Amino acid sequence: MPNLKDLKNRIESVKSTRKITKAMQMVAAAKLRRAQEAAEASRPYAERFTAVMAGLASAAAGSDSAPKLLSGTGSDQTHLLVVMTSERGLCGGFNTNIAKLARTKAQELQASGKTVKILTVGKKGRDQLKRDFSDAFVGHVDMSEVKRMSYADAQGVAKDVLGRFDASEFDVATIFFSRFQNVVTQIPTAQ
Repeated sequence: MPNLKDLKNRIESVKSTRKITKAMQMVAAAKLRRAQEAAEASRPYAERFTAVMAGLASAAAGSDSAPKLLSGTGSDQTHLLVVMTSERGLCGGFNTNIAKLARTKAQELQASGKTVKILTVGKKGRDQLKRDFSDAFVGHVDMSEVKRMSYADAQGVAKDVLGRFDASEFDVATIFFSRFQNVVTQIPTAQ
């Protein structure tokens, strides 16, 4: 049976732990708020950039002198699915919803006689899609050592995809990712 002094020490210890936990919670909330503000601030730029690129691509579609990247190959037989998921789990349906959308698209394309190739970024998407489409995998970008994503990381993925396009490995590329709506809701998106 603990004596009174042991009980007082234990109470003080619990109070101290509560204070530390509260401080950590406040720091995490501030980081989450900053990340949310950054995601929301970049959205108008990304949407406008997409609109400009779509306009350029549609204008260059009929031109013989247009770059292949803008005009396309003129075929839609081979599709590259770029599936962007996380390296680690414990994020609810985030990875599962993206993989499910990519799986559905791959099955639709295969049913219509198209060739499907899959490039994954993030271990969770690779693990989920490897079971059903192991023969369709053409690559995986490992981000397990990356602690904080940067432009250089995204540029590496883009160079990989562009290199494959220049080598005529595919005709159409579709990227699968989660569109941030709010902290609780991310919408799986194919673009």
